[in-house]
Amino acid sequence: MLKSFKIGGVHPAENKLSASKAIEVLALPKTVFIPVGQHIGAPAEVVVKKGDKLMVGQLIAKSSGFVSANIHSSVSGTVKKVETGPDTSGYPKMGIYIDVEDDVWDEQIDRSTELKSEINLDSAAILAKIQDAGIVGLGGATFPTHVKLMPPKGMKAEILLINGVECEPYLTSDHRLMLEHGEELIIGIQLLMKALNVNKAAIGIENNKPDAISQMIKLAYRHTNISVVPLKVKYPQGGEKQLIKAVTGREVPSGALPISVGAVVTNIATTFAVYEAVQKNKPLFERVVTVTGKSVKNPSNYKVRIGTTISELIEAAGGLPENCGKIINGGPMMGKAFANTEIPVNKGTSGILMMPEKESKRSETMPCIRCSRCVSVCPMGLEPYLLMTLSEKQIWENAENEKVMDCIECGSCSYTCPANRPLLDYIRLGKGKVGALIRSRKQ
Repeated sequence: MLKSFKIGGVHPAENKLSASKAIEVLALPKTVFIPVGQHIGAPAEVVVKKGDKLMVGQLIAKSSGFVSANIHSSVSGTVKKVETGPDTSGYPKMGIYIDVEDDVWDEQIDRSTELKSEINLDSAAILAKIQDAGIVGLGGATFPTHVKLMPPKGMKAEILLINGVECEPYLTSDHRLMLEHGEELIIGIQLLMKALNVNKAAIGIENNKPDAISQMIKLAYRHTNISVVPLKVKYPQGGEKQLIKAVTGREVPSGALPISVGAVVTNIATTFAVYEAVQKNKPLFERVVTVTGKSVKNPSNYKVRIGTTISELIEAAGGLPENCGKIINGGPMMGKAFANTEIPVNKGTSGILMMPEKESKRSETMPCIRCSRCVSVCPMGLEPYLLMTLSEKQIWENAENEKVMDCIECGSCSYTCPANRPLLDYIRLGKGKVGALIRSRKQ
């Protein structure tokens, strides 16, 4: 019997249009804009200036704290300027503009395709390499990976979970990485296990990817401490707490982190980046991005340099469809609309979804009919209708008591609401206000 989490969940149309498309390398752009804040935590501090000559993989912004991440140049060329530019939200953020010249890589990076399976480093050295390479969670959260691999005092990791679920509709970049780079992923898992000092790992994959399940089982067969767990298709199975529940049966308490039940979760793309960082000395300066949509001529998966504009990815996939009403950063459930097409790809850009105008328009909002659908589908066991009302009325203390901070922003409530109420919008607002209140008490 296939495993899954028990509380809530929905079944949106999968629309994995690009699942059969092998990863293509996108042509180099003529110029890039690389923001220095591509991660949760403090923005990195710029260490280059106008006129500096750069190589691919060179450090251009250094982490400014424990919860921060290094930023490296994705191209070789000349620093054009250091000033603000648009990030994925459309708001101006500090970053580095680089004019691209040739493609000269830092000589320490191993560019060969040879598989490097021998692991010679100890836990501390692996962690140091991951931190130096600027690895963050590539599933969308962009939490610095070295922080996740260093449990707080008094807590110990017991199992590493690899998130191969990719439950968000349309997205297929992790699916393709499992099919095309499975051997590297197995080594990446071993590196993460050594960094965490755990002797058990499990790869969770939904059963709508039978080829990936088969591939990873075949590759993990020689490693008795790495298992592959096929999962029932149900959104949002890729949420950390939902994946932990499905695979281990353990339940992360309200307000707690996965490490509280002995689990650490990393996703497929992050695991591959760890392999490249530790075994190939390659910093995180490129990633695989799915470019897709029902009206897109050529839905595809591209390996793209950080700082490339999304307009170049859209052009590579056949251009912007005439009926496009919205361009989404990520998938349709948790993604957010891009402000324009000249925004750069960053470490957290997993997909670019072009939605038809008909599907991208919100339907008219009607009064709540107390049907409780939003309650039944919430994977965190919350009451979304109540959290929306409390946020709308600005009753922040009550919203905190009703555990608004436990919301994982999966969008299941809004997806299922027959009254088309903007539940998630108001809950996000509530989370922001309550989070600020919590931080103010600690000052």
